[in-house]
Amino acid sequence: MRLTILGCAGSIPGPDTAASGYLIEADGFVLGLELGNGTLARLQALRDPFDLDALVLSHLHPDHCADFSALTVLRRYHPEAAQRTTGRLPVYAPTGAHHRLANAYAPDEDERAITDLSDTYQFHSLLEETVEIGPFEVTVVPVDHPTPAFGFRVCHGGRSLAYTGDTGPCEALDKLVRDVDVLLAEASWTDSPVRPPGMHLSGKQAAEIALRGGVDRLLLTHVLPWTDSAAVLAEADAVFPRAELVQQGAVYDV
Repeated sequence: MRLTILGCAGSIPGPDTAASGYLIEADGFVLGLELGNGTLARLQALRDPFDLDALVLSHLHPDHCADFSALTVLRRYHPEAAQRTTGRLPVYAPTGAHHRLANAYAPDEDERAITDLSDTYQFHSLLEETVEIGPFEVTVVPVDHPTPAFGFRVCHGGRSLAYTGDTGPCEALDKLVRDVDVLLAEASWTDSPVRPPGMHLSGKQAAEIALRGGVDRLLLTHVLPWTDSAAVLAEADAVFPRAELVQQGAVYDV
């Protein structure tokens, strides 16, 4: 598997850094994971966005799905869209995403009445289960966030990648990440007892999860633009010495 970072800023895009967005590839299949603010621009800079074979959205906060509306414009109105798509794009997202994303795309009542996105996408509700998406086996688990949100374990060819999505520490993460080759973990801020619970991980908490799970490699993402990323990495590295901060545009072989 190959992981590409389209964007890695947390909660909002940062200076010259898009919000959450990733590609996971194997056997010629391109799986999009998140499509936050600015990620479609980054995708176009790296490859043809029509290469996407499926899209997974962990939850529906804008920093993880804001560019879905831009993708809709591209797939509907690009002059060669009919020739460059093979049908509706499969989208795996929380229940109700169909309606919420349609409202984001067409907030006017008259336009929304004729815009349900079903011409462009095939929606699948995320459930706590294991599903096959292209060549990938994807295990889905609910995590701890203020809105319905999920983490994922993606397996292919004997290799495994876990992604926390946005979450506070929870039992589900320990099960999800156990013995994975790579853990892509959000680390929004530095560790502090005054952080609100059930929202995000600190660098230290992400590293503790990786250590308990016997993870081979820890990649940190979703650092807030106003957070000291060096401090996040330092506290993670003190617990899990192989921790790394991802960079936009970076490519990792899993």
